[in-house]
Amino acid sequence: MPLSKRAIAEAIGTFWLVFGGCGSAVLAAAFPNVGIGLLGVSLAFGLTVLTMAYAIGHVSGCHLNPAVSVGLAVGGRFSWSELPAYVIAQVIGGAAGAFVLQVIASGAPSFQLGGFASNGFGEHSPGGYSLVACIVAEVVLTAMFLFVIHGATDKRAPSGLAPVAIGLCLTLIHLIGIPVTNLSVNPARSTGPALVVGGWALEQLWVFWVAPLVGGALGALVYNAICAEEPEGKAKSATA
Repeated sequence: MPLSKRAIAEAIGTFWLVFGGCGSAVLAAAFPNVGIGLLGVSLAFGLTVLTMAYAIGHVSGCHLNPAVSVGLAVGGRFSWSELPAYVIAQVIGGAAGAFVLQVIASGAPSFQLGGFASNGFGEHSPGGYSLVACIVAEVVLTAMFLFVIHGATDKRAPSGLAPVAIGLCLTLIHLIGIPVTNLSVNPARSTGPALVVGGWALEQLWVFWVAPLVGGALGALVYNAICAEEPEGKAKSATA
């Protein structure tokens, strides 16, 4: 599959992740009487990845996230030479998802932009968490996400179930991280809403690039160090 088509698939998939995940937060989380709340938003993010994994996983690998692409490259699962095309496509798709969401959300007479599902620390953290706490949360949660991705897509793992494990993992880490940073673990997801909100969201955006990229690389390194399959010669000598 040509890189251009894979990049387009990544843009569409990341559009869906931001539109569906952030859309659930902006449009449905606090809807009077029937709002879906934190649990619903967490599930929505997981479902966007799950559905797109089956839709485009066989086309582009369904990264939808610069931290995933970097983590897979660090883990030897993805070509470094193709990384820029994927990251650019993901950021474009995420921005498109956020701006389409703004068009829809602004159609309500009571619409106020507010945080628009942006990620933040300090006074812009949902729970008022400090910069250090937010960085640690984003690094650790992204690392665990990449650890699960590497394990679920390992050739030794049960066939065909990787999207389920990855989608449920993303749901879980949102349940943990939404009160802390609104949860990013994905620079493209963070960039889209930040472009809509501007101001403080853009000023704090650096955290939601640096921390997930570091976490993604760390998760890949840990998986390979602990769980990677031993070369056949080493395995035989170890059991001799």
